[in-house]
Amino acid sequence: MVTKSAEKQQPSPSTGGKSATKWMMTLLSSSLGQKFVMGITGLLLCGFLVVHLAGNLLVYVGADAYNKYAHELHSMMLLPVAEVGLFLLLFAHIALAFKLTSDNRKARQISYHERQSKIEEPPSFFGKTPMGRTSSWMFISGSIILFFLIIHMIDMKLHMNPAVSYSVETPEGVVEAEPYTIIVQVLGSWSAVIYILGTIILGFHLSHGFWSAFQSLGMNHPKYTPFIKKLAILFAAVIAIGFASLPIWGLFIH
Repeated sequence: MVTKSAEKQQPSPSTGGKSATKWMMTLLSSSLGQKFVMGITGLLLCGFLVVHLAGNLLVYVGADAYNKYAHELHSMMLLPVAEVGLFLLLFAHIALAFKLTSDNRKARQISYHERQSKIEEPPSFFGKTPMGRTSSWMFISGSIILFFLIIHMIDMKLHMNPAVSYSVETPEGVVEAEPYTIIVQVLGSWSAVIYILGTIILGFHLSHGFWSAFQSLGMNHPKYTPFIKKLAILFAAVIAIGFASLPIWGLFIH
């Protein structure tokens, strides 16, 4: 006879989901957990930048190569899912950036009030320590990159740049212009100036954010950190120069 105490308790199907949700909430409730998630999202966004740059550099190969790449990309059935995932990554990264920056500012203000008798000047937005200045710069550069991203979406996703003709007339009627034709117009328009400035800011943002992400993941060691910092500068330079070369090509060479 099997007693109730000896009966094996089977977890309900929802237990795993509740445990995962509880774990995530616990993780996001601490500053270290928020930095950990921000590091993960940052590195995933870096991966997207590599793929996005590789695809866009096909403009140098020619119209056929770029149009083929663009058509194959937009014909992928899972593209909407990937776009939603990318949006969620970006949203999480931005939301955590706002949260951590707000917490850092509050911490600096509390520290200021505690030492008010010893400090004559009020706390600056940029902070008085290298860490405070770096945190503020990352927030400001990230905000500029967000503005740049909105312009990019207006140009390439929403097709709302007034300086660009997104359709062409053919004997069969008006059809959408080829992707190569559109990107050449965008890179040769006023948006190109914003793109150049945006990619420069992106480079500076990545030069710190890349190695900082590894630090947030616990990879902080005197033996490896100097190498990661150099790798971050190299990665940031390649991404920034690669993207900046496109509007320069559109404005002055093509």
